[in-house]
Amino acid sequence: MTQPAVQHKAYHRIVLKLSGEALAPQRGYGIDPEEAERIALRIRELHDTGVQIAIVIGGGNLWRGKDGVQRGMAQSTADHIGMIGTVMNGLALQDALERMGVRTRVQTAIAMNAIAEPYIRLRAVRHMEKGRVVIIAGGTGNPYFTTDSAAALRAMEMEADIIIKATKVDGVYSADPKKDPTATRYSSISYAEVIAKRLNVMDMTAFTMCQENHMPIMVLDFWAEGALMRAVQGDESVGTIIR
Repeated sequence: MTQPAVQHKAYHRIVLKLSGEALAPQRGYGIDPEEAERIALRIRELHDTGVQIAIVIGGGNLWRGKDGVQRGMAQSTADHIGMIGTVMNGLALQDALERMGVRTRVQTAIAMNAIAEPYIRLRAVRHMEKGRVVIIAGGTGNPYFTTDSAAALRAMEMEADIIIKATKVDGVYSADPKKDPTATRYSSISYAEVIAKRLNVMDMTAFTMCQENHMPIMVLDFWAEGALMRAVQGDESVGTIIR
């Protein structure tokens, strides 16, 4: 049964870009089931309001392609290993959500029919319309593209209202706030300003795609209590919105 809609939602359908590192233990690589549960709790809270959610997940907690390339590995091979890592993360997050009663589907751009559906745009949209959370793994299915690019591409394809980039920082700053105590946070900023100021939001391919297709991006601290919910309700004091 489709989840009931709620009032005061600024966004009806979102793409949540989640890094693989969010699933890692506090120190080190791998998948921590407790971290998966913490993420799932926040997603369930939002899902219960009726927001349609697609999650594009990274794989940096399991593999970083650049490390392989630095040792002489072919870029395509390194990137394909990373794509497989994102499927592992997707399955871990699916398990955590399902155990909390949230129906999910994992879709992947790399064929793995025994464990996940192939990514099909209309099927993904239909799942969301039926109240299911769709976890999108495998990146774009092509080497040389990051999961940021996958998030931008899927958001456009599925006609999402916004991309929400989950980080551990409460927005976009004028400089690295950990290194520069005078750094200031932007509540909103234009695409052109991000480029001109060389601010690190997404990789340039993904960011340009969002700019050309007028897809807003919200950068927020996923772990701040209530931040995700407030952002989806339109509270622009949370994080930074780029549009």
